[in-house]
Amino acid sequence: MCTFCVVPFTRGRERSREPESIVREILELSKNGYKEVTLLGQNVNSYLWFGGGPKKEFKKLTQEEQDTSVDFSDLLEMCALAVPHMRIRYSTSHPRDINEKVVHTMAKYNNLCNYIHLPAQSGNTRILDLMSRNYSREWYMDKIRMIRNIIPDCGISCDIISGFCTETEEEHKDTLSLIEWANFEFSYMYIYSERPGTPAAKKLADDVPDDVKSRRLTEIISLQNGKSRQKNESYIGKVVTVLIEGHSKKSNLDWKGRSDQNSVTIFPCESYQPGDLVQVLIERSTTTAMIGKAIGYASL
Repeated sequence: MCTFCVVPFTRGRERSREPESIVREILELSKNGYKEVTLLGQNVNSYLWFGGGPKKEFKKLTQEEQDTSVDFSDLLEMCALAVPHMRIRYSTSHPRDINEKVVHTMAKYNNLCNYIHLPAQSGNTRILDLMSRNYSREWYMDKIRMIRNIIPDCGISCDIISGFCTETEEEHKDTLSLIEWANFEFSYMYIYSERPGTPAAKKLADDVPDDVKSRRLTEIISLQNGKSRQKNESYIGKVVTVLIEGHSKKSNLDWKGRSDQNSVTIFPCESYQPGDLVQVLIERSTTTAMIGKAIGYASL
């Protein structure tokens, strides 16, 4: 229930889908030739199946419900075991709910991609409180440390909102310093735009001038682009596993796919086909992609 977000008012209360039905669907997709699936939810880490109905907190379940419940790490494991030859991703995680159990499960199975989208929205604790994000700057940083301690090469991306209600210049600088520290693979970055009917629209003044929002966003994008470029450069000389998705936008002679860390990777087509899992030696990079050559097929 973030103050800026209209989704809870349009979708209603959060529900978790029966885990067996998810596994059945993934098995059907695998049988039909699909090579990768994404488990999608507004906040996947709050997934909790106890028999149906609107989501409850684990501690509010009966003992019988607790004994038979399935949380998100349990669901990840079920899916990983059901289709060990198929890549599995998920999105989106809320910093408040992601935990060590989930990350340890990711580390345990090769077909669970080492990538987490973990929106921060702001690097300043006061702004995070106004947003009703229910965590502080330090809490978010502790989650990043936890992830990288368990999976050192885990790709992490972020969402950032520039110019939220009453944001000061110093608070904007806190966001810049978080991006500098966190070293995200990439981020989705926006200026704050008021959504009618949300708590922010009703109770908070959208008082940051548009030109200030735009200038701050430009600074955020510039910093993140530099970080993304450095991240991609760090893979030069290394081999990454890539699932071919289709042709590159610039040339039908090159394939485009994504690495385990969800980084776009470009390489010559040769005899490979969409859906192939290949090893790619990275030779150069840009801000948005890694570029190399395939050196053979890969397996999970």
